[in-house]
Amino acid sequence: MTKKSIIIIGAGLAGLSTGCYAQMNGYNTRIFEHHTTPGGVATGWKRKEYMIDGGIHFLMCHRPGGSIYEVYRELGTTHANRFLDMDIYSRLIDETSGRSLQITKDMDKLAGDLKSISPPDARAIDDFIAGIRIMQGFDIGEMGLSKPPELMGLLDMLRLMWKMRRIFKYYAGKYSKPVASYTKAFHDPWLRQIFENIFSPEVPVWFVLMLLGLLADGQMGLLEKGSLDFVLAIEKRYRDLGGQVTYNATVEKILVENDKAVGVLLADGSEHCANIVVSAADGYSTIYKMLEGRYVDKNIQERYRNWEFFRPLFMASFGVDREFKGEPCLNIIKLEHPITLGNRVIKWMTVRIFNYSDRFAPAGKTVVQAMFETEWDLWNELQTDRQRYETEKGRISAEILNRLESHYPGISSQVEMTDVATPYTWWRYTRNHRGAYEGWIPTPEAINSRVKKTLPGLSNFYMAGQWVSPGGGVPTCLYSGRHVVQILCHREGRPFLTSLP
Repeated sequence: MTKKSIIIIGAGLAGLSTGCYAQMNGYNTRIFEHHTTPGGVATGWKRKEYMIDGGIHFLMCHRPGGSIYEVYRELGTTHANRFLDMDIYSRLIDETSGRSLQITKDMDKLAGDLKSISPPDARAIDDFIAGIRIMQGFDIGEMGLSKPPELMGLLDMLRLMWKMRRIFKYYAGKYSKPVASYTKAFHDPWLRQIFENIFSPEVPVWFVLMLLGLLADGQMGLLEKGSLDFVLAIEKRYRDLGGQVTYNATVEKILVENDKAVGVLLADGSEHCANIVVSAADGYSTIYKMLEGRYVDKNIQERYRNWEFFRPLFMASFGVDREFKGEPCLNIIKLEHPITLGNRVIKWMTVRIFNYSDRFAPAGKTVVQAMFETEWDLWNELQTDRQRYETEKGRISAEILNRLESHYPGISSQVEMTDVATPYTWWRYTRNHRGAYEGWIPTPEAINSRVKKTLPGLSNFYMAGQWVSPGGGVPTCLYSGRHVVQILCHREGRPFLTSLP
């Protein structure tokens, strides 16, 4: 019997995952990728002697024993990468008051540190820590990820509810509200800001409880070799399974005949046909450009009109002739002197210090990376004038170094390399809509919604990736590709395999 063919758009995590599982299940696949390397937003690049990591900040469920780890194993990452345990998630610093707090995996210490900040909020803090403890020990891969929602029946839902019975209350009431709403009752403003910046003020409280539950369980890890090596291991797995990938191949249009996807048209004018097309590319580009907006309904229109995207980033990476021993690798700083950029006043800055591996810099040296949210329209307009664009990049980089001086005196004179990525950089290499590096913000509405992997009126077509998995992140992107192939196997009445037969 002739194997069915699948064209996959995009060699990011979701596209490579789709390709691997499709190859395991007897399909012939080919991936077309716009960029010269795999990974999408989960990538890294060299500048002089330094490796810039632009993607995965941490990895959930990196230890053996859970279902998400099994997905990592199936995709070939576990033997090719070393995962390092995180004991500290982040350090939050208020420059004005000089106060700081480390988010540690020791929940007793964290509770004590939070209460020392605001004794009147002790009861709310105990309630929050109790929620973290309840979240510990749960296999989040079994909490609705192991099977695509499209294939879940009543019995599946009952099983899921039984597994989650202990934590049900944390998915309702005050815990289902955004963190910014939950913290309004706190007495201390600094405590409120700490909670809102553990992840994002828009996410539901239970999302933060789950995150810190993983930290407490020792299930939050760092990639010793960085994002690119993690991705390259999956690409190797895909090729070893017989898959093909073509780089520098931008898909301009998805070819459709009689409301069936039949292939793709590339920017070079070549056409490529297949029985099935899967887009693991940017959602807006897929729906409104490659398919010209022909296959949408009210839900899709409202989603792209009203849901919040992850706000784009300005990221400056510095190669520094200095060691930063003992410094937390993630620092979230409330600036005493905000940075003005376009119409936005930057009050918070995230600083990553790559001091946990010798992969990123030569001996005795370190990559220090600062980032903050910015505006898409500003940088999209600036890039039309390269001189203005480069001048503004240089100005902001200098301002960032000026702010870092108060934390790391002398750092400006120790910088050997500077690399800057703007929202336009993200768009240029990944085509992510308005530079939204992780798709939809996991607001309560978005994270509780089921986004279909198909489009109304179009057959033989599927979507994978962060635009059909609100909140994005490594596990959900990998699972989205797995889910597409599970759906295909189900529709053809054959078992889903996770290795070659």
